[in-house]
Amino acid sequence: MTEDQLIKSIIKLAIEEDIAGGDITTNSLVPESIKATAEMTMKADGVISGIDIAIAVFKELDKDTVCTKFVNDGDKVKRGDKILKVEGSYRVLLSAERSSLNFLQRLSGIATETSKYVSALENTQTKVLDTRKTVPGMRMLDKKAVKDGGGTNHRIGLYDMVLIKDNHIKVAGGILNAVGQIKSIVPPSIKIEVEVTSMEEVKEAIQSGADIIMLDNMTTAQMAEAVKFIDNRAKTEASGNMSLERIKEVAQTGVDFISVGALTHSVKALDISMNIVVES
Repeated sequence: MTEDQLIKSIIKLAIEEDIAGGDITTNSLVPESIKATAEMTMKADGVISGIDIAIAVFKELDKDTVCTKFVNDGDKVKRGDKILKVEGSYRVLLSAERSSLNFLQRLSGIATETSKYVSALENTQTKVLDTRKTVPGMRMLDKKAVKDGGGTNHRIGLYDMVLIKDNHIKVAGGILNAVGQIKSIVPPSIKIEVEVTSMEEVKEAIQSGADIIMLDNMTTAQMAEAVKFIDNRAKTEASGNMSLERIKEVAQTGVDFISVGALTHSVKALDISMNIVVES
């Protein structure tokens, strides 16, 4: 399934989940012939993500719905800004409102939070990574929102990159064995990352020829020591308890990447409203 096909299926599922056999309230009260115009307005400052997804929800219910967007994904917006106008069936506007806003508010919340971390790393070489801590079924959209906020996508799933963690190392009998076994199976184009928690494991990861070394739950001083030892022989990623308050300090150790699960696993939706005006 292509990315576009996956996103279309997510939109269809959201509509089926919310509307199923029909919007009984709207269909009972609103004549089919009535037209209306809706405007989406920012109720908070932030970064937009999911504007085209929001439009696609309305279009899925009625392809003749006319949507005019005033922003694009990745744009910074202010409270009070008008971001989207939707013209069409009053029934469609009401029935699609919640699903459309659910996508737009969540994704914009992720983009907004990501932009804060990216801004905190200005004047450093360190990039912000996302994780697999996403809503099931929403990963492609969650990760798109991270990119819209200026962040960098890590692996999409378990299939596109090797990440050897502590439980993999246990069963393999050590980092050297784990990396060696992986290298005998996967093609060289697949990057191999190894999670480490001590300098002993850092040294073993370097010896194994890992492409990326994840410094997991280390102190800032430990990470600085590890980065100095690695000396660009592998990329480095800091992980574990990475907060907005700590991220700049961690970046100053010289790590290439900092992964932040909070970008997607506990995001606060960005406040956006939709108001409808019925045509006379």
